[in-house]
Amino acid sequence: MAYEGGALDATLAAAAGSDSELLTELRGAFLESAEKQLDLLKRARCDGNWNVAAMRLKGLAASFHAEDLLLAAENALEAAPGEPASIREIETVLIRFAGKQTGVF
Repeated sequence: MAYEGGALDATLAAAAGSDSELLTELRGAFLESAEKQLDLLKRARCDGNWNVAAMRLKGLAASFHAEDLLLAAENALEAAPGEPASIREIETVLIRFAGKQTGVF
């Protein structure tokens, strides 16, 4: 999956205007929120917890027009709780967004 951050970057830039510090803060807040939901997905052992975390991640992605993350969250909603492929897909999207070359959250 290629990183499609254009809409997300545009949304953040529109919110921050010419304030580069605010843009950095918004990007950080977005990543922090997404990482929190990813952590909850990793720890989910039942359908309810898994679905709540995936829906929150989907809502966050939709709010910021993060289409790759939205698709990954939708895929997680279709998967079984703890599905490693779903978790890796979300991790990959977040790593790309963060500009990291390697690493896992």
